[in-house]
Amino acid sequence: MTSTSRTLITRLAWLAIPALAMMLALTGCKKKEDTTAKVAAPLHAPASQTDDAGWQAYYQDVIARNSDGVDGQTFPYYLPTPGGPDYEDQYKRQLDTVTETAARGALPGNMIAFMSPDSTRMADLVVAAFAKASPGSMKKVVVLFIGKTADDARVKAVIEPTGAIYRFVEAK
Repeated sequence: MTSTSRTLITRLAWLAIPALAMMLALTGCKKKEDTTAKVAAPLHAPASQTDDAGWQAYYQDVIARNSDGVDGQTFPYYLPTPGGPDYEDQYKRQLDTVTETAARGALPGNMIAFMSPDSTRMADLVVAAFAKASPGSMKKVVVLFIGKTADDARVKAVIEPTGAIYRFVEAK
């Protein structure tokens, strides 16, 4: 194995760890149904665009609060704030992955969640990835976009033809 291959594999492994941790947190052990009323604390995104840990915790909370009807897996896609050494590579890998998912469709009951401190760039990714998705290919799949209101309409326009249940949460 070449040094370049090892470096690429190491980078991919480090990128997968936060996503895996988020997925495990969201799909943890199922407990008995709690029938007591739950009062949710107000949500606030981190003040700093570069607080990746804060943003990921915020997103986990938003995803958990918006997972009604999700009885399958949750697939979170997160882009950090631009400027990191391999940001463009992360963007391209996620674009490729989401494009494949959009092309083949997803199983009913699953959730696909998109979030980034850079809402516009994440919206660009979603719009590009779903541009050629087949109509009706994601019936009963929840697609959650967490971002700016300015990006909501264009993301919704590309998701709705797939038949997915589209949910938008303004990051604030």
